Amino acid sequence: MRISLELVPRDSEGLRAELELVQAQFPSINTINIPDLTRFELRSWEATRLSKSFYKDSIPHIRAMDFDADEPFVLAEYLDTHQISEILVITGDVPKNSSKPLYSTTCLDLIAKLKREHPHLKIYSALDPYRNSVRKEYEYVQQKLNAGVDGFFTQPFFDLRLMTLYSEMMEGADIFWGVSPVVSESSRRYWETRNHVVFPKDFQPTLEWNIEFSKQALAYTKQTNSNIYFMPIKVDLQAYFDGVFSKVLV
Repeated sequence: MRISLELVPRDSEGLRAELELVQAQFPSINTINIPDLTRFELRSWEATRLSKSFYKDSIPHIRAMDFDADEPFVLAEYLDTHQISEILVITGDVPKNSSKPLYSTTCLDLIAKLKREHPHLKIYSALDPYRNSVRKEYEYVQQKLNAGVDGFFTQPFFDLRLMTLYSEMMEGADIFWGVSPVVSESSRRYWETRNHVVFPKDFQPTLEWNIEFSKQALAYTKQTNSNIYFMPIKVDLQAYFDGVFSKVLV
């Protein structure tokens, strides 16, 4: 079972400090995944190079729109040199201020290209239960599987019933289930407005509620022989993970 933590690479010094803390305090975590946020100078693959000095299993997010599908994949040599063998391919959002070129490459395009030209790479992509109907998301997942994707990272879940539904639908797939604590009303509104999340009736934007749900998700992940990743935003890591990992065998 793999337990991943998503760390935002604001700068090298901050990332190194977070990696040292996580490694020392939370031994249950064995994988790191790193988003590629264009507002920061440190790109995900550069951050992953640093992360791999702490965690062998480190997975950068790769934005498909940053690469020309008709040209050689410019990161191939970098990934091989630094023994980065797993990546998460997403389409990406158009940055507000950037002079760097963007392409019409979709995640399907890049997945197919990489599996064809660099088959040794293990490629994950996203599963988002909120952007479409269940049927449309399932069809999109099938397109990604047909393109050659090896597994999925989901958008964070807040309802075990929805998680169970997708688990049954995705039986046999290599999945990292996403969990992200939401501990304020403003954060809740963000998830509802930006990501179209429908929270369960019993949801409360408190650390206690989120710890209890995270523990349930972790137990379900173990039960289904799948993986999980945590995306803690604006929350005390020590308090959150002390609660999540207490009395849970992982």
